[in-house]
Amino acid sequence: MTTIVCRYEGALRCAAEHAASGSRLITDAPVDNQGKGEAFSPTDLVGTALATCLLTVMGIVAERQGIPLEGASVRLEKGMSSSGERRIALLEAWIDLPAGLGAEQRELLIRAGESCPVKVSLEGCVPMRLHWTPAAAD
Repeated sequence: MTTIVCRYEGALRCAAEHAASGSRLITDAPVDNQGKGEAFSPTDLVGTALATCLLTVMGIVAERQGIPLEGASVRLEKGMSSSGERRIALLEAWIDLPAGLGAEQRELLIRAGESCPVKVSLEGCVPMRLHWTPAAAD
């Protein structure tokens, strides 16, 4: 089990520490919710978790299969609800795979990404749209 220790620092800022590594991060409330927006917000980290999980799981498969994945990237946009309870309304990701992949390699990486633990955990709770580019080589 992983332990993360979080502390409220005041002014809508929190600090989190990953117990095993000592790695730290800061969150701030966003400007549209009474904050300064000087760091990732907690909901930004949900989107970041999705994007990095996609890349990590694809990286595991790519390393195992000898597929070059360096340079792959994800651009993620997070939309918040505009009415009712404040929540993430949409996570939309554009996943850029390296050029030159064969159709089989591309499909293997897409299947891996689509099954990443963050995506699977959020499905049914947070609307998500994933766009995979570029198209498979012919």
